Amino acid sequence: MATAESASAADLYGSGELGDWTILSRSISTTATITYVRDHDGVFMFGDSIAVQDGKALATKLLNRGISLAVHNWSGRPTRPAVDALENWAIKYGLPRRILMATGTNDIFNPPVFAAQVDRTMKIVGSNRTVIWVNTQISRTAKSAAIQVADQRNSAWINSQIHDADKKYANLRIVRWAEFLATQPSKMSQYLREGVHTTVPTGQDARNELMTQAILAV
Repeated sequence: MATAESASAADLYGSGELGDWTILSRSISTTATITYVRDHDGVFMFGDSIAVQDGKALATKLLNRGISLAVHNWSGRPTRPAVDALENWAIKYGLPRRILMATGTNDIFNPPVFAAQVDRTMKIVGSNRTVIWVNTQISRTAKSAAIQVADQRNSAWINSQIHDADKKYANLRIVRWAEFLATQPSKMSQYLREGVHTTVPTGQDARNELMTQAILAV
C-alpha cells in the first residue's frame, strides 16, 4: 500500500492519501500464459500488493488442483485501474469463466468510489461468468491509533459494498478473509505482518486456501 502519513484536505476518510502506485512492483502474466489460461478453463486474477506477494504460491496451489492462473497484480493499485486491466484483457483476449478480484485494500483512501467499480466489473464479465471477490482487512500497525481506527472503519465500508453487490449479482462470490481473521483476534499477528499483508507462510497459506476453495466451488 502507498500512503502519505500526514492528513491533508484531500484526506477525507482518515486513512491518508493514496501515493503513486504506478511506480511500485507488479506481476503481469505473458500473452502466452494469458491465452493458455483462457483456453484451458483457468482463472484470471487482478490484485494489489498482497497478490503480488502471494500470487506465485496461489498459482502453484491451483496448479496442483489442475487449474491454471494468469495474473495482473500491481502493488498499491486501487480497484478502478484493476478493472481497467480486466476490461483490457476482456477486449484483447476474452475471458475465462472465473475471474478472481483480489483488490479493494487501497480503496480505503476513498471508499465511496468502490461500489461503482464492482458494478463495472460485473458488467464487463457478464452474467455467464463468475466473479470471486476477496474482501479486506486493513489496520496498519505502524500508523497512529487514529489511522488504525480509520483503516478498520474504511475496510468495513469496502466490505459492506461487496456484500451489497453480492445481493445484486447471482454470479458474485465473496472470499471472506475479514471474517476469517475476525475468528482469530488473538492470533492476528500470525496472519498479518503489519496489519495488511499476509505473513509467510501462515497468512499466505490461509488466504490462498480460502481463494482456492472458492474457485473450486464454482
